Amino acid sequence: MTTPGIQGITEGDIANYLANTPGFFERHADLLATITLPSPHGGRAVSLQERQMEMLREKIRALEHKIIEMIRNGQENVAIADRLHRWTRAIMLTHNPGDLPQVLVSELQHEFLIPQAGIRVWGAAEVFGMMPFARPVSDDVKSFASSLTIPYCGANSGFEAAQWFEDPGTVTSIAMIPLRHGVGPGAFGLLVLGSPDPTRYTADMGTDFLVGIGEIASAGLSRLLPV
Repeated sequence: MTTPGIQGITEGDIANYLANTPGFFERHADLLATITLPSPHGGRAVSLQERQMEMLREKIRALEHKIIEMIRNGQENVAIADRLHRWTRAIMLTHNPGDLPQVLVSELQHEFLIPQAGIRVWGAAEVFGMMPFARPVSDDVKSFASSLTIPYCGANSGFEAAQWFEDPGTVTSIAMIPLRHGVGPGAFGLLVLGSPDPTRYTADMGTDFLVGIGEIASAGLSRLLPV
């Protein structure tokens, strides 16, 4: 502040002087006892030392809250890593390639409490042509899946892929994860997740985890593709 004081001295001048004169209060220790400040917890006045203690306690409480939040986030990350590990292990232990899509979807729903999920693979070998996951899909779905650089998350606005759910009428938010093999842009399938909760999958949510899900799913389902 630059409010003028005695003989033109400003509050800034006083603050600068005290900041640059560390021995001032050592030479005038009695002055500290006479300084009072309003307490943030009421209208009463407290000493400077007491006010400093209150500020220190507030900082300690803020740090405690941050530590608790960090611990909670760490525990959640460990739990997610454990679920991802169990899901990946289930895929790796599935010996029959034709069982992979069902195992992948059911275990994903179980581990991550996903209400509904579905999958289609349109690049599978002919031997799997009669399997549920190989049912025909439109060219629009194939083009849409291939156009996705990251998973789509948002409202279910009547997507064809939403019809793959057991109860599509209850799904209000949806995530669609393209399945790719190698570095090519084209997708060979699509994994869809659905929820009746409109906030479960939103356009502004992070997709890094879903990208990882797509990469693991694509790697496992590559066993369905023609050699």
